[in-house]
Amino acid sequence: MDLKGPKLKDYMKKAVVVPGKKIKLSEIDTGWAQTERLKELGEKKAEKKLIKMLEESRLALADTQEVLWSDRGYSILIILQGMDTAGKDGTIRHVMSGVNPQGCRVHGFKVPSTEEHSHDFLWRYTLDLPQRGEIGIFNRSYYEDVLVVKVHPDRLEVLPERYGPCEKGFWEGRYRDINSFEEHLVRNGTLILKFFLHISKKEQKQRLLDRLEHKDKYWKFSLGDLAERQVWDQYEKAYEEMLIATSTDYAPWFVVPSDYKWVARTFVADTIVSAIEGLKLTYPKLDEKQVKSLMEAKKQLENE
Repeated sequence: MDLKGPKLKDYMKKAVVVPGKKIKLSEIDTGWAQTERLKELGEKKAEKKLIKMLEESRLALADTQEVLWSDRGYSILIILQGMDTAGKDGTIRHVMSGVNPQGCRVHGFKVPSTEEHSHDFLWRYTLDLPQRGEIGIFNRSYYEDVLVVKVHPDRLEVLPERYGPCEKGFWEGRYRDINSFEEHLVRNGTLILKFFLHISKKEQKQRLLDRLEHKDKYWKFSLGDLAERQVWDQYEKAYEEMLIATSTDYAPWFVVPSDYKWVARTFVADTIVSAIEGLKLTYPKLDEKQVKSLMEAKKQLENE
């Protein structure tokens, strides 16, 4: 299930993290002018064009979801990661607004409970994996266990000393665990789409200030956001290491430019549709006996 196939558009391929290849997030553009065509249009026309594309992708996603649900051969796991204020909630709300909620489940993962910390770090996520025919969205995910706990080691679950983070190769081991876990899911029919919503530190500042300038957004602000902002560079380094180590041919990472929400949302929606369409799903085909039964049922209804 290689996502680098011909169904992905050029700008999508550009956003894929090449497995094992080093990246520097500070050098990756987070703005709106991601292609020559967009640059030619200018910001206002580019925004109008991408918003139209987003609406088209939403409609297409509703159609592809119906085929996915009827086919029941695959499940889709969408993972959204990003710094605070990167737009994960808004992306889910705008991209998935047209899908049937019966076949789409969103899971947000907070600080692990005592019970969750009593298991291995992947345990709580396996409980919420999508069934075949479903789209599952992880708003944050098991990648927090190589991000937040890497920046804040005190938040790591209690482990035997010989297997703890002080041991050489601890984080590399976690990356291998994640890669093996995802490879297992892919072999069992799960299409994994991983998006890192990449915003600049400058844009994060503006979004935090916006929350403090509007009373109806006060609830969104947390003093913890400021504390996490102070370790921005550490998070950026942790993300770079994670992206390099866990982007694979079967489950690559997409670095999504997210300073402009209309860019990020359109990119995510278009990528999801392209990837699902690439599975070449079809509605179930009935044999002659089944068709005959349906025609008899039709005749019975018509004669009532």
